Amino acid sequence: MSNYFFEVLRPGINTTFQDKGRFHMQHFGVTPGGCMDLDLFSVANALVGNSLEEGVLEFAYQGPLLKLMKGKTKIAITGNVLFQIIKSNQEIITGECNRTYKLIEGDQVDILATKKSAYGYMALEGGFDIKPFCKSVSILSRAQIGPNKGKKIKINDKIDIKIESKNKKNFSIKVQKENKKKIRVLKGPQFDYFSKESQKVFLSKEYTISNLTDRMGMRLEGTTMKNIVNTNIRSEGITKGAIQVPADGLPIVLLTDYPTIGGYPKIANVASVDYNLLIQKTPGEKIFFELIKLHEAEQLYKEHLNSISAIIKSIKEIN
Repeated sequence: MSNYFFEVLRPGINTTFQDKGRFHMQHFGVTPGGCMDLDLFSVANALVGNSLEEGVLEFAYQGPLLKLMKGKTKIAITGNVLFQIIKSNQEIITGECNRTYKLIEGDQVDILATKKSAYGYMALEGGFDIKPFCKSVSILSRAQIGPNKGKKIKINDKIDIKIESKNKKNFSIKVQKENKKKIRVLKGPQFDYFSKESQKVFLSKEYTISNLTDRMGMRLEGTTMKNIVNTNIRSEGITKGAIQVPADGLPIVLLTDYPTIGGYPKIANVASVDYNLLIQKTPGEKIFFELIKLHEAEQLYKEHLNSISAIIKSIKEIN
C-alpha cells in the first residue's frame, strides 16, 4: 500500500472510481459499467501522463472536497467544472479544466459543481492505489461491485495514491465543447412495433430530460408513442444507448449501468458518436432524435475517435 493519500472532507454527489469498464461478464448479469464520458476520461489521463486505461474519480453535479494529507501529486480535472485549489497557506487558486496542477501536502481540491453538464473527472499522475475486481476498478454501486466495497466515496474515506509525483512540468489541452440538441440514432430491433405516426413523432418532436435520470437510465418526457404489436417482449440482451418504450409510451434511454437484459420494445439505439453528448445533458434540457444508417454511424464514430486522438496529441507544456 502507498503512504500517500487524500482524505475526503466532502464526498460530493455520486463520486466513484471508474475506468473503461468490466467486460465479458454480461452472461453473469453484470453490466460493463465504467466511465460515463469516455472522451473526458481519456483526456484526464492523458494530461497527467497515464495510460488511457487508468482509473479516475468520476463525479456528478457536485464533486468532492479532498485534502492531500501526505505526499505530492499532480491532478487534472476535465469537463465543464467549477473548482478551486486551496493551498496549504490558504491561498485560493481558481481552477481551470483541461490542465494540470501540482499539489503538495496540506493542499485541498474543492470540486464545487459541474456547469450545464452532468459529469466530470479527476485523474492524478500515476493513478489511484485501488484494487481491481475482474480486471476493472469501476464501481458498480447498485450491485456493490468494485473497489471501496463497491460503494460511492463517502466523508472521511482515505484515498490512496500510487506514487509521489516527480514531474515538475504542467500541461494543458484545448477541448471543444458541444451543446447541440440533436442526438443521432439507429433503428432498434422493435422499431416496427410502433405506429407510423409514432415513428414520425419520435423523429420530429422534442423530448425533455426528466429528473428520473442516473447512471442506469434517462427517462424522457414528451409525446407518447403508440405500440401496435406488444408493450412487452421476451427478455433479450440489451446494449448501452438502447431506447426502450414501456407501456406508458414514453422512452427510456439506457445508459452506462444498463441492465444486461430487458423486456420492453426498443425503438432505437443512440449512435456511439453522440452518446457522450447525451449523457452530459441535465434534467430540463430538450433533445430531438435523428435517424441515421449503420454505415453512417460507423463512419461518424471513426471520425470522432480520430478527433479525440488528435486532441490528445495536442497536449502542450505550460508555465
